[in-house]
Amino acid sequence: MAGLSTKRKGAARPAAVASLIDQLGDRSIVLVGLMGCGKSSVGRRLATKLSLPFVDADTEIELAAGKTIPDIFTDYGEDHFRDREHMVITRLLGNGPQVLATGGGAYMRADTRDAISKAGVAVWLRAELPVLLRRVMRRDDRPMLKTADPEATMRKLMEIRYPFYAEADVVVESRDVTHDVVVNEIVAALAAGPLCET
Repeated sequence: MAGLSTKRKGAARPAAVASLIDQLGDRSIVLVGLMGCGKSSVGRRLATKLSLPFVDADTEIELAAGKTIPDIFTDYGEDHFRDREHMVITRLLGNGPQVLATGGGAYMRADTRDAISKAGVAVWLRAELPVLLRRVMRRDDRPMLKTADPEATMRKLMEIRYPFYAEADVVVESRDVTHDVVVNEIVAALAAGPLCET
């Protein structure tokens, strides 16, 4: 961690943040949860607060593939995408410490969960259905929601995925509050939970 402190410039970090970073060591903070829960928007602010790099796994997958995620789904199918996703996330975890936002289905794979557990601390941004629907329906780039009934699809995804997300080290509620409120709750939960035990 000696090299990490040399990357930080400007004002000194608050003691609580400095302690959290020290306890994090070489691990990444990995945000998991359904599409629309705020992994990217909250993740960017969390990374700024902690003076860590922010990485979006979906963006990295698109860069590696040279095409968008919807195009990967269309051209090769979900199984191929999940294989590439696992490879990219595993590679990214070797670059920690960082704040890493993952795609909604990434945490479903046992080998990906295992990789995250070994090299990171998983934070589930849990959200209720109305919150998720309001957010995801603003965009048209969600391959999993290209169905006749997006709400029913989202309900089904919640039923299937929430038990897996519940295995995360920390759970923070994503709701209609400012991103900074959620960021502060993540920091507090990490400091009081898995990081204080190391």
